[in-house]
Amino acid sequence: MLILRSSPTSPFGRKIKIAIAELGLGDRIKVVPADTNDPAESLRRQNPLGKVPTLVFEDGSTLFDSRVIAEYLDHLAGGGRLFPTGEARFGQLRLQALADGICDAGLLQVYEIRLRAPELRSTAWVENQAGKVARALASLETAPPTYDRPRIGEIALACALGYLDLRFDGAWRADHPALVTWLAEFSAKVPAFEATRFKG
Repeated sequence: MLILRSSPTSPFGRKIKIAIAELGLGDRIKVVPADTNDPAESLRRQNPLGKVPTLVFEDGSTLFDSRVIAEYLDHLAGGGRLFPTGEARFGQLRLQALADGICDAGLLQVYEIRLRAPELRSTAWVENQAGKVARALASLETAPPTYDRPRIGEIALACALGYLDLRFDGAWRADHPALVTWLAEFSAKVPAFEATRFKG
């Protein structure tokens, strides 16, 4: 059995958990929590970066990060389900990159506020990261993605919006009604989204 090292509040880990469910691989992968702040955590031996998600094979070899793991899981499930072939593939990769960028910018804001001493915090840094999120959401609001079944881009976007709900009290919702509707519809179509709701 494969092991997925993740944490309850990681949007990237959530992306992989939803991918596992959508691909029907739940009986082949066990999710094991990881504490990325613990120096003694075995994750640091499994992934030199000490980051989640990390996929651990039976022989101890590993794959990371979420984009690589998602590609592997799609391959494991027969291919072409999360990542379409041809030109459509690049649209999905672009959407995933945009969604992951939202998560990255959100995480950097959280780290700056939570981990840096108040007298050392940079307002300009936080505003720069917040601007990335705002521009990404504005571009998505004009044309939320359409799909028949969720692929990696849509899954990544749902996880990014869920992370903004968790860490920023859903402030994004007030100015993005189309994305609010999109996320509600995604949640209704994809049971794994609710099943993996962030805790913390």
